[in-house]
Amino acid sequence: MPPLISATRAYRRLFSLPGSRAFTTGNLLARLPMGMFSVSAVVMIAGSRGSYALAGAVTATGLAATALAGPWIARLVDRHGQARIAVPATLLSVLGSLALLLCVRYGAPDWTLFAAYAATAATPNIGGLSRARWAHLLGDDPGALHTANSFEQAADELCFMLGPVLASFLTGTFFPEAGTLTGAVLLCAGMLLFAAQRATEPPPRAGSRARSPLRSPGLPPLLVCFTATGAVFGSMEVVTIAYADALGHRAAAGAVLALQATGSCVAGLVFGAMKPAGVRLGHCLAGMAALMTLPWAAAGTAGSLWALAGALLVAGMATAPTMVTAMTLVQRRTPADRLNEGMSLVVTGLLTGIACGSALGGWAAEHLSPTAAYAVPASAAALALGVGTLTGADRVPPRREADGTAVA
Repeated sequence: MPPLISATRAYRRLFSLPGSRAFTTGNLLARLPMGMFSVSAVVMIAGSRGSYALAGAVTATGLAATALAGPWIARLVDRHGQARIAVPATLLSVLGSLALLLCVRYGAPDWTLFAAYAATAATPNIGGLSRARWAHLLGDDPGALHTANSFEQAADELCFMLGPVLASFLTGTFFPEAGTLTGAVLLCAGMLLFAAQRATEPPPRAGSRARSPLRSPGLPPLLVCFTATGAVFGSMEVVTIAYADALGHRAAAGAVLALQATGSCVAGLVFGAMKPAGVRLGHCLAGMAALMTLPWAAAGTAGSLWALAGALLVAGMATAPTMVTAMTLVQRRTPADRLNEGMSLVVTGLLTGIACGSALGGWAAEHLSPTAAYAVPASAAALALGVGTLTGADRVPPRREADGTAVA
C-alpha cells in the first residue's frame, strides 16, 4: 500500500471515533495561543516600557511559574476530572492575561506585570489533556495510540510555528495588545468547546491512592531525557537568532526556525502512519544526536543562512519521532489515574531544559561565537542519548493500572 494512502487511512480511522473531531477542534483552538503569549507579551511590554530586559524577565517568571504549577493542576485534573478543573483554571489564566494587558496599557508599576503574568501559569497542559483522552479511548490499541500521539506532536509543532507568526502579525498590524487579547479569546473559547465534549473525557479517580508518577520505575530517567531535549530546543532558538543577527539577517531568524518546526511536523505525521514495532527511544535519540550536528556543520562550513535553513529542516525531522516515542513510554509507565500529572511533569522537564538551554546557548553565542554555540544543542542531544542508553530509559514497560500494578 502506498505510504500516502496508508497515512490517510490511519488518521481517518483515528478521527472516525465519536467525539474525536470535536474535542480536537477545541484543543487546537486552545493550544494555538501557547505559541502566541510569549511573543505578544515581549512586544507589548518592550514597546510600552522600552525594555527588552523587563519583557524577558516577565516572560521568564511566567515560564518558571508554569513549570511549578503544572503538575499540581494536572493532579487536580486526575482527581476531579478535566472539565471541573481545566475550565476554572483556564479562566484564571485568561484573567491573568487581561490583567497584564491592562497593567501595560495604563502604566501600572513593573511588579504588577510579574504578578499578572504569573497568573497565566494556571493554564492547564492542553496537549496533555488531549493525549489523556486518546489514551482513554485507545488504551487497548497501541498502534492507534501511536498514531494519536504522533498527531498531537505534529499539532504542537504546528501551533508553536503558527503562534508567533500570528502574534507578530496582530501586534504589528493592529495594536500592541492585539496578540494577547486574541490569544486570551482563543484560549477561553477553545477550552470551553473542549471541556463540553464530556463523552470522551476520562473518568476522574478521586479515591485512588496511586503513587506519584515520580516513583514509577523508569520515569525519572525519561524526565531527564526530556530536560536534555528541551535544552536542544531552547539553545537552538537563541543560537539561530544570534547567528542570523551576525549575518545581518535577524528578521529572517523566525522563518528559519519555522523550517525546523516544519520538518518536525511533517516527520510526526509520517511517523504516526508507520507501525511502531521495532522503533525504540534509543533509535530516535541516536537519530536526533546525529542530525543536530548538521546545523553546526552548516554554520561552520557554509556560512550561509540558506544552508543553515536546510540543515534545520532536516534536523527537525528527528524531533517529533523522539517526542512521540518518549511520550508513549510515559503513558505506559504512569499509573492510569495520574496520567495528566505524569505528562505535566514532562512539560516541566521540557521547560526546565528550554530555560537552561537558552541561557547556555546565549552565553556561548556571546562569549565564543554564534557558530561555535551550535555545539550546545548538539551536546544536549548527545546528553539525551547518553542518559537514555545508560539508564535503559527506552525499555518498553508493561502498562500500569491505576494502582500502579503492571498488566500485560
